[in-house]
Amino acid sequence: MKTVSVSKEAAYAQKEWVVIDAEGQVMGRMCSKVAKILRGKYKPNFTPNVDCGDNVIIINAAKVELTGKKMTDRVYIRYTGYPGGQRFSTPEFELNKNPERLITKVVKGMLPKNRLGNRLITNLHVFAGPEHNMQAQQPKVIDLNTLK
Repeated sequence: MKTVSVSKEAAYAQKEWVVIDAEGQVMGRMCSKVAKILRGKYKPNFTPNVDCGDNVIIINAAKVELTGKKMTDRVYIRYTGYPGGQRFSTPEFELNKNPERLITKVVKGMLPKNRLGNRLITNLHVFAGPEHNMQAQQPKVIDLNTLK
């Protein structure tokens, strides 16, 4: 018996395209499963140092839910680089302004903080509405509730 490690060549890592509908999903639970799919942890040939995960398309990102008071009580902080440039925003404000950026930010926080994580986040495509422009890749629809 021999353990097969996936090399960096695309021939070994059978990458697929998957579509996930975010409508009615809890954001944190959905994003943790998306991060596992991007990483390739649901595949039997998972290799920690190689991009062997699937490409993920998330639709209906504007209809994602947060439990409790997280929509108004959670605060995201960013800094512009100028004196007095600290900016605060809530998930409610971010969902109204740009839901794609909020989902991408949450998933990126669940990926490795290195070059591999930067490469993996490029495999995520988020759309606010039910339509996407990735039909040429023939993605398959998966239900996140069936994954652990």
